[in-house]
Amino acid sequence: MKHIARKRFGQHFLSDGGIIDAIVDAIAPQPSDSMVEIGPGLAALTQPLVERLGHLHVIELDRDLAQRLRSHSQLTVIESDVLRVDFSQIPVKAGKLRVVGNLPYNISTPILFHLLDYVHIVQDQHFMLQKEVIDRMVALPDSADFSRLSVMLQWRYAMDNVLFVPPESFDPPPRVDSAVVRMVPLAQPPAIDVRLFSEMVQVAFSQRRKLLRHTLGHWLETKGFSGTFDLQRRAQEVPVQAYVDLVQQIQPLA
Repeated sequence: MKHIARKRFGQHFLSDGGIIDAIVDAIAPQPSDSMVEIGPGLAALTQPLVERLGHLHVIELDRDLAQRLRSHSQLTVIESDVLRVDFSQIPVKAGKLRVVGNLPYNISTPILFHLLDYVHIVQDQHFMLQKEVIDRMVALPDSADFSRLSVMLQWRYAMDNVLFVPPESFDPPPRVDSAVVRMVPLAQPPAIDVRLFSEMVQVAFSQRRKLLRHTLGHWLETKGFSGTFDLQRRAQEVPVQAYVDLVQQIQPLA
């Protein structure tokens, strides 16, 4: 029986064989890898991955799809909302976990933030996302796409847009362009209080059209910060490293 895509799950199933091959080549799975796929759907990407891996963990929320996937002897199915999954509990053969998936567009950003909690056990991540989201993830400072998402991911990952995916590559076609991003955790990330960093960046971008003295300036006062930081800029004009340097100065005060 044909599975009908469910809007509430943001389902768009990859169907273009050439694109699937290109994604698998970009991921380059090896038999020794421990990998988990988020949102396997109809297994378009799952099957070529598991053929190279030998075994694959998959996370699927849709009950009907999860039941189908359980019939595959080389898959371990985790039937769950991905935002509730503890990735540290997924068995790893050796090294670290590799994470892949065609992420639902409606919750892609929460998933990316959820995975930040497990970045220390992750080797790399390859995700299909709305192209607009990836543009923000990899954006440079002083550009229209540079945002809170850019800062919150770039302090911890090296990222690059590896593949463009047009709407006609899916069934049903989404109304937006897609792309595949590669995310590799930095080997020596800066030592920061992530909770405080997240709070600071959220405040900075809360009114992005205003100068930082109207937003971040007030927040810095509440933290007792007496150092120097140019608040005559807008949030998108400040490089990631400058945000990192600032939070490292604030941490002893917080």
